[in-house]
Amino acid sequence: MPKAYYIGTFIHSLSLTTLEIVEHGIICVSNGVIKSIHRVGKDYSESDSTLPPSVLLQTLGHDDSNNTPPPTIHITPKNHFLFPGLIDTHIHASQYPNLGLFGKTTLLDWLNKYTFPLEASLADPVRAKRVYSHCVRRSLQNGTTTAAYYATQSARSTNILTDVLISLGQRGFVGRCAMDSDLQPEWYRDMSPEAAEEDTSACVAYCKKADQSGRVRGVVTPRFAPSCTRETLCRLGRLLAAGEQEGLLCQTHISENKSEVELVKELFPECSSYAQVYDVYNLLTPRTVLAHAIHLTEEEITLVKSRGSGISHCPVSNMALGSGNLWVRRLLDEGVKVGLGTDVSGGYDVNVLEAARMACLVSRSVAEGGVTEDGKGEDSKISVEEALWLATRGGAEVLGLEGKVGGLEVGMVWDAILVGADEVPFDHTPNGRGNGVKMPTEAHHEGKKSKIGGKVDFFGWESWEEKVAKWLYSGDDRNIRSVWVGGELVFQK
Repeated sequence: MPKAYYIGTFIHSLSLTTLEIVEHGIICVSNGVIKSIHRVGKDYSESDSTLPPSVLLQTLGHDDSNNTPPPTIHITPKNHFLFPGLIDTHIHASQYPNLGLFGKTTLLDWLNKYTFPLEASLADPVRAKRVYSHCVRRSLQNGTTTAAYYATQSARSTNILTDVLISLGQRGFVGRCAMDSDLQPEWYRDMSPEAAEEDTSACVAYCKKADQSGRVRGVVTPRFAPSCTRETLCRLGRLLAAGEQEGLLCQTHISENKSEVELVKELFPECSSYAQVYDVYNLLTPRTVLAHAIHLTEEEITLVKSRGSGISHCPVSNMALGSGNLWVRRLLDEGVKVGLGTDVSGGYDVNVLEAARMACLVSRSVAEGGVTEDGKGEDSKISVEEALWLATRGGAEVLGLEGKVGGLEVGMVWDAILVGADEVPFDHTPNGRGNGVKMPTEAHHEGKKSKIGGKVDFFGWESWEEKVAKWLYSGDDRNIRSVWVGGELVFQK
């Protein structure tokens, strides 16, 4: 993989509340890893933009004239910026065809009416590949470079999802849903605890063999506590412990719906809480991703934090299924790891950006108080900066990838996206564009010259902070111009 230079504006989170905006920067990537970052700052002048890129690089101390092959140079156009790839900590690839289909149901009814029949149908490998391929492509097109996927109960179907991820180049975790209790219909569940353990172990092993780079990894996935017998939870806990040195993850659901919480109390009366069920069976660890967590008690939050587990906040799904509003600020203030999940198809959009903006909106509702809850105060509101941190670095922490992805720093992997938007023209012609500097022909110019479209409009007087806010609240897949994973270009418009 030849060395590559990315010249232009880049933006990423430095902390939960701080975005770094570098208007003129140079990022050097070699073998998929960021090797150096040059924040040009006051050294840059408008005349520099007219220099051939190779001359500009030499002027700033980057001389690769003797390299074979020569480095690739990417120029970021006006009103475009580089940003870390988005991270989806909770998505059901098997449910993708059901986007938007939930009617008036709530969680438990929705599973039986919509979800289990669809997932069971993916035992057909042709159908499974068709569904998974489209889901992963859509995810990439929306700027998601890393995703934690649930497949189905079928090991064969799960392995097809692994193959699709490897083929399309997305970084991901793939979990076979372990589910052997009589909560599920007889035609869609594991036949025994032994079968649940064996099929889970086989899928984890398949990932290791199919992708030795480690970009796609298996994950232990008890669907949720009511789906599993005690023996299955015990076996999965042992499997998770055995994979500790390899960083094996566990993903599951917790406290999504009040009826679900009551069901757990009935099924596991010996446990004091939902979180303790997972803890008793050694499934609550620093490598555990808990989706939803809306109705956790203070005692459960303390337990989750003490075990180092992470929370996947799924605000779109929570609203769509009427599950409730998560008080995210409480978790963040307690030091609990939090990322964002689309939760397709409880969530109606595969776009992590939709989850980020919904996190902001839900936090405002929590702050002011809804119909059945008191307002939690102004401090409960999630800012643009915080939402984007959750969508990148927060997700990386939850998935055990902190320091590797989620930011743009030396030593981190080049998982990145190019975001662009149109500038409103003065002449109002159909293809009118704002004035920009003509780029030299020796460089690759990310994005096409045609109008981007979409709902994000720049007028030219906005600050970069304002442009980012516009993208967060109005952006969609049309604004994602290029996507790189591990330094490889996996999608481009």
